[in-house]
Amino acid sequence: MGKKCSEIIIKKGKNKDIIYICPFSGALKGKVFITNYRLYFKSSDADSAVMLNVPLGVICRVEKMGGASSRGENSYGLDITCKDMRNLRFALKQEGHSRRDIFEILFRYAFPVSHGLSLFAYLSQEKYEENGWNIYKPMEEFRRQGLPNDKWRISFINKSYELCDTYPTVLAVPYKATEEDLRKVATFRSRGRIPVLSWIHRENQAVIARCSQPLVGMSGKRNKDDERYLDLVREANGTSKLIIYDARPNVNAVANKATGGGYEGDEYQNAELIFLDIHNIHVMRESLKKLKDIVYPNVEESHWLSSLESTHWLEHIKLVLSGAIQVADKVSSGNSVVVHCSDGWDRTAQLTSLAMLMLDSHYRTLRGFQVLLEKEWISFGHKFASRIGHGDKNHADQDRSPIFVQFIDCVWQMTKQFPTAFEFNERLLLTILDHLYSCRFGTFLYNCESARDQHVRLKTVSLWSLVNSSNDIYLNPFYTPESGRVLYPVASMRHLELWVSYYIRWNPRIRQQQQSPVEQRYKELLALRDEYLKKLEELELSDSPSSHLAHSSTSNTSLPAPSTPSQQYTHLQTPF
Repeated sequence: MGKKCSEIIIKKGKNKDIIYICPFSGALKGKVFITNYRLYFKSSDADSAVMLNVPLGVICRVEKMGGASSRGENSYGLDITCKDMRNLRFALKQEGHSRRDIFEILFRYAFPVSHGLSLFAYLSQEKYEENGWNIYKPMEEFRRQGLPNDKWRISFINKSYELCDTYPTVLAVPYKATEEDLRKVATFRSRGRIPVLSWIHRENQAVIARCSQPLVGMSGKRNKDDERYLDLVREANGTSKLIIYDARPNVNAVANKATGGGYEGDEYQNAELIFLDIHNIHVMRESLKKLKDIVYPNVEESHWLSSLESTHWLEHIKLVLSGAIQVADKVSSGNSVVVHCSDGWDRTAQLTSLAMLMLDSHYRTLRGFQVLLEKEWISFGHKFASRIGHGDKNHADQDRSPIFVQFIDCVWQMTKQFPTAFEFNERLLLTILDHLYSCRFGTFLYNCESARDQHVRLKTVSLWSLVNSSNDIYLNPFYTPESGRVLYPVASMRHLELWVSYYIRWNPRIRQQQQSPVEQRYKELLALRDEYLKKLEELELSDSPSSHLAHSSTSNTSLPAPSTPSQQYTHLQTPF
């Protein structure tokens, strides 16, 4: 793998210039470097060596701390708020406006979009063995699912984003629905996001369809085309009743009528509406803020359980998982479902992708999981740019929300409950969240496919290029493929855990405890096994092909056939 990178140093700070106020080790003198990609700090104190390596994309806010006349030690400097559950504080000398340069450089390069500059993903020239942009091809994924068939067809009506500018270009729709039907339905769905197929069950042909809310409004408008279209979704596998899962709390769905939205009423024949009580983006944002308050910089020890409960974070995780379980269970028992929230790009993506992860073991493989994210999140228009605020200085933007983080947390909860069901490990999930913010790759940039267009694929590198070019470090050695198994996690508060190695990872005390003794022992056993296999091969090479050892080793069931150790143990070859 040849790597070229266009990272350039913009600012160097000298030892005496800057002090990092470390919440764990106290005030540390050191050197700071700022490049167009990262802020790097290294302490000069040999006794407490501390290094910071912070991608500028992680920075949410930069503020000046203290003024020219501030009294007290280390009271003058910079406060940096990050998107990844930490804050940084640097103190500088008050003479000669020493912080002005650093503040201006940080402000400019942490928020390039606000300054008319390119995001770092466009400057990076990294080269990898594999092109990650090729991981997801819509038609290949539909064919894998057994589509098109006599009930569902592939439509290219959105090839120029004319039907819906936040949907992908390739859509799976009921076979009996004409292009004109799709246009009529689009007028009655928020932002034209019509019900389309996300996943089909190979045996019972039940589907997960996704969309946005109907535009019912206060007057209770009806649309015969929309009603007929949903009945076509139901008819496709002969389901007696179509289940419509509205992710919102009932009261919110009613309130949305005031702004022209709403939900499906009794006029939808052969359909049942179920509300899942998952709160909106603003509630999730405030919940994560509360969580950060109790875990950073210090963990709230004295009332930990009540403090954690007061954030409601795990309660929200429970509701999202519980909703996805209901979707998966209905589809598994032969019922087609439609999932929506308000616009169909936040809670809807969480529910469809988690249900698909439960139902389809392909998405639990390393590459299958990448396809799931590309399909249900990236191509279907989860608003990454608005929710994360890539390169944007407007830290108080009400559009920001940790919806995708919450989804990855739900995936982590599933990997804890089913440790052998996923081919990938926790490291992959952490890497995805780190690069959600870093702006080093083009994968999570922009709000939808039409905004990305082709220039992102041509001018930036995909995160999957990095992952698939060194995939052994992202593999779970406990993985056991089981193709037909449906996973039903337990979504009760007693079984959910706080993801400590993500939310509290900046605390050095927590970091030291991260690797479990089971994983450590497993690594040792893998190394030992490799050693024995090597010795066995050496013994065979030193003997003739017809030797007694060759015969006994092939007949001995307790050892793998020496010629095929890699076949037998492929899924165990991975260190953590």
